[in-house]
Amino acid sequence: MSELPSALMLRAVQHSLMFSTPFELPSQTAALWLTALVLNSLLISLAQRFPLLTRAGWCHAGILGTVLWGSLAWRGWLAVVAYLVLGSLVTKLGFARKQELGLAEGRGGRRGPENVWGSAFTGLVLALLIAARIGSPPLLLIGFATSFAAKLADTFGSEIGKRWGRTTLLITTLRPVPAGTEGAVSVEGTLASAIGSLLMTVVMAVLGLVQSEAAFTVVLVVGFIATLLESLLGALGQDRWPWLTNELVNGLQTAWAAGLAIVTAWLLGLSS
Repeated sequence: MSELPSALMLRAVQHSLMFSTPFELPSQTAALWLTALVLNSLLISLAQRFPLLTRAGWCHAGILGTVLWGSLAWRGWLAVVAYLVLGSLVTKLGFARKQELGLAEGRGGRRGPENVWGSAFTGLVLALLIAARIGSPPLLLIGFATSFAAKLADTFGSEIGKRWGRTTLLITTLRPVPAGTEGAVSVEGTLASAIGSLLMTVVMAVLGLVQSEAAFTVVLVVGFIATLLESLLGALGQDRWPWLTNELVNGLQTAWAAGLAIVTAWLLGLSS
């Protein structure tokens, strides 16, 4: 049986991206970290005019960017900038209508420190482990890439599903619920999640952080699956446990996405 068009397209994307300049761990020097601090301070001071983050959010993003550049050099930093831009753009899609429905993100869609760390804390920890040469760099890079693929998948699914989802169902019971309900899914939102995971995986491959077809597949698939697990946790727990905030759920999602991807990659022999 011939391959489906979607499978052929994915294979074409994989082969066209493989295999950009191999990622080499930067040498940990004072000059690297000083460069990271100066560049991020300058860029954040200029970027604050863009309505992507709150003022405090930009400050925390500067800290995140400095650590990422110092740990993984410009490629790791640029990957997370791409995540921020893509996530912010999809949040703005249909924003006026989402405001009318009471489903829009607060603060005009600007993200604060809690959003920065809910999305990126797992990636930050993995970047520091890579910089410290603790563990297998190829596995940790796969975990790093998957944590952001999962989060972008979640953002795409949530923002597209709230605005364009025709039928919204609770993932645990499949009964219809209002859009924006914790744990709600829709066909449109689910497809958007798959696209979000694919886009972030492509970014990671272009930057050389994903180095093989097998690693590409792990990041893509696990990033998508982690989003479904996040919806399941939201449906089961967020109405029961007040302490289970969206930011904590986001952090847990990126953590289990990275963990599942690392274990899967290890089982597939991708540790070298």
